[in-house]
Amino acid sequence: MREFANLVLNESEKIYRKKRIFVVMLILAILIPLFVYAQYREIETTQKRLGTTDWKVSLQQQIVDSQNRLNNSRLPEEWRDWLKVRVEQQQYYLDHDINPMAPGAPTFVRAFIEQGITLFIPLLVMIVAIDIVSGERSDGTMKMLLTRPIRRWKILLSKYVTMLFFISLILFLVGLFAYILSGLVFGYSGWNLPVLTGFVIDKETLNTNFVHLIPQWQYILMAYGLAWFVAIVVGTISFMVSVLIRNTPAGMGVMLAALIAGGILSSFATSWEGAKYIFSVNLSLTDYLSGKLPALQGLSMGFSLMNLTVWAVVSLVISFVVFTRQDMVN
Repeated sequence: MREFANLVLNESEKIYRKKRIFVVMLILAILIPLFVYAQYREIETTQKRLGTTDWKVSLQQQIVDSQNRLNNSRLPEEWRDWLKVRVEQQQYYLDHDINPMAPGAPTFVRAFIEQGITLFIPLLVMIVAIDIVSGERSDGTMKMLLTRPIRRWKILLSKYVTMLFFISLILFLVGLFAYILSGLVFGYSGWNLPVLTGFVIDKETLNTNFVHLIPQWQYILMAYGLAWFVAIVVGTISFMVSVLIRNTPAGMGVMLAALIAGGILSSFATSWEGAKYIFSVNLSLTDYLSGKLPALQGLSMGFSLMNLTVWAVVSLVISFVVFTRQDMVN
């Protein structure tokens, strides 16, 4: 046990020396203030256009705008379905006197996690995970590591455990930076604001039979749990790519293409049944909490969780089989 703990500590020191976690912190420190400013300007512009700070007036105007778009005969069918669900959901918030986007740092954190779960957070995870094996093969330290009297599977497991720790650290930093920086503008209150969840999409219509109120802090915890699961899956797949592909830039290109492909397939391959089995199409797990229309027909929370679990397990098995059996030095 002490030997394995030393391996994990050694791997943690390697990642720390590469300054990857500082790169993540720098990205967050630069981009989150931009996102905060963009949201602040959007709120300010909307209030000036409507001539009021009343959120009900703003929400009513959003409903009217969406209904006007629905009257456009040229609107694609998938956009029409999405707008119908959105209008029904916004009307439900209005009827029950609940502001879905009450200003405050907790609301910003919730929105940031919901928007970042498909690409931004996976990209941050990829920065740490993609070269955890391939990087050592490139600089020659893998040969020295494998000459030690330690089983290969134990070496790889220590790398994987270290990766899980740093993924969890990244998620913590995302929430911390988002809360602190947005709170400077929007304030730090709002943890107990009511949030509606339980919306169910049934054949492109909104089913509100299971809708219930929960405090915002509970919703954020649920969203964070789903984001952490997505980050672990993306990290595990990146881990496999790092084992299979010796060149780190090539591995990064493969993962980047795979992540972007999810968004493209969601828009252009809506009629292809096989698209829903691709992992990057199933990353928007928070959409099921908020009641958004799934990216493709046939997707559900259960299906997406199962699909991502299978991808993670298969990737992990492939990683260990390849690492323990193939020549990882030359």
